[in-house]
Amino acid sequence: MCGIFGCHNHPDVHKFKPTALKLAKQIRHRGPDWSGNVISNNTILCHERLSIVGVESGAQPLTNADESIVLAVNGEIYNHRLVRKHLNHKYHFKTHSDCEVIIPLYMEHGLEAPAHLDGMFSFILYDKTKDRTIAARDPIGITTLYQGWSWKEPGAVYFASELKCLHPVCDKIIPFPPGHVYDSLTGETTRYFKPKWWDPTNVPSTPVDLKALRAALEKSVRKRLMAEVPFGVLLSGGLDSSLVASIAQRENLRLQKEAADKEKLNQEPDADAVDRGEGLVGIDDDGSLSTSTYFPQLQSFSIGLPGSPDNKAALEVAKFLGTKHHVMTFTIEDGLNALSDVIYHLETYDVTTIRASTPMFLLSRKIKAMGVKMVLSGEGSDEIFGGYLYFHAAPDKEAFHDETVRRVKNLHYADCLRANKSTSAWGLEARVPFLDKEFLALAMDIDPADKMITKEKMEKYILRKAFDTSDEPDNQPYLPENILWRQKEQFSDGVGYGWIDALKDNAELHVSDAMMANPKAEWGTDVPDTKEGYWYRLMFDELFPPRCGSTVQRWTPTWSQQTDPSGRAIATHEHKYDNAV
Repeated sequence: MCGIFGCHNHPDVHKFKPTALKLAKQIRHRGPDWSGNVISNNTILCHERLSIVGVESGAQPLTNADESIVLAVNGEIYNHRLVRKHLNHKYHFKTHSDCEVIIPLYMEHGLEAPAHLDGMFSFILYDKTKDRTIAARDPIGITTLYQGWSWKEPGAVYFASELKCLHPVCDKIIPFPPGHVYDSLTGETTRYFKPKWWDPTNVPSTPVDLKALRAALEKSVRKRLMAEVPFGVLLSGGLDSSLVASIAQRENLRLQKEAADKEKLNQEPDADAVDRGEGLVGIDDDGSLSTSTYFPQLQSFSIGLPGSPDNKAALEVAKFLGTKHHVMTFTIEDGLNALSDVIYHLETYDVTTIRASTPMFLLSRKIKAMGVKMVLSGEGSDEIFGGYLYFHAAPDKEAFHDETVRRVKNLHYADCLRANKSTSAWGLEARVPFLDKEFLALAMDIDPADKMITKEKMEKYILRKAFDTSDEPDNQPYLPENILWRQKEQFSDGVGYGWIDALKDNAELHVSDAMMANPKAEWGTDVPDTKEGYWYRLMFDELFPPRCGSTVQRWTPTWSQQTDPSGRAIATHEHKYDNAV
């Protein structure tokens, strides 16, 4: 992940520049490879770069030929080769960066440019000739972006990848809505992402096509192997991360077989070929991955307390797949010591997010120290397929579908935020194949009756069945059968049940009954209902002013009276499973 910061229509932008650079420096952990900034008229754009694609030539902010358009981007554009090939007008690209295609798309399509992108992204683009700034965020909010305003500069508008850049200068801050684009000419933010499933009242009736579901996820993983640097997979041993790891390993082995002519792969393309997208890492028209980096052995990573269910399952998967697996164990003290840093980087006080992010935060540091800069992860599957155990209580398919839509729309407050910020805290990038636009379109259009949990069908049954090859002639299994059909464990549970228990115990030491009965007035109606939540809110308040609380949404399960969001607290959790893994 990279980091971006920008301000449009500042009354004295040159005087503001030293402050802007200090604010941008607050997110240098996201992009430790290089820093850049451009001032044009009354607008400044700053960029902190993590180089994954176009490593040698992709420094930002990017500009067009006459430098009338300036662009700062955080993210990856997986279809950049296709965009280059199918532009309506010839455009000479200055770099090999996947992100540069946003400039000619804006020149041809204006505010509709983000709709033509396939990837994860947040960007700020300044058009000097029109004195116009537009900002946009990817459809689901995989990348983070915030927008702010200040009473001191009433005409100015600010943008940044993280909250910590904005609260020193802004009185009002909001999470920039995913799938939307902002236009300074009108001051309006409009939605460009308009899939069929966005309206939850449009309950789909399409029966599941298991082969299509498998093919769509395989294509999504393939896209996300677009990289010129070492990468790996986060492997918890659960269904979602294990499927991603299995597909990535198959693709890595395929790339090895196709790389016989290494000299041809290493040839430098001519300038016109680059403009056509040839010779660049990316996706072709047929959906195949071209000129990707591959490795003799794919690396996988897991974390847990000693003896954790996840580490044990992850080792089994890694051995089955043949990945080079790295197991990290952490102690409860390690996790407790990291809590303040986790909340600083995550910028939330949501209980579920903090519980799950702390092990991911610790693991990301180890991964980056090993020289890996990008990892694949399994976020999004539980929201799409109703994988959380509380979905057992869905009263009917309409309610089930409504909840999946709500969960996907709110991922930017929870699992996307966790995956993005836990990794980017150490200059590591996480990619999430389940949240691919094309895969979402297919998976969210499946009749929810096929997704519902019954006595005969466990959670995520259709996803499991899509990768069950036991009835196929060649029977080349993607995963061991016991992993393919392993019951759902939320990440904060799977790293070891002692982790959540320790958090609750420590919260008891920091928060009294009297404190619970007399919460801070500035919290308004957003009052934590557990001592653990109260404790996190206190730590959040030490790091951020009260107004930042409006950017946080707390995760709670539907159809349940419980206050603890742990999957283990759901009545349907089978405790006999604990001894079986």
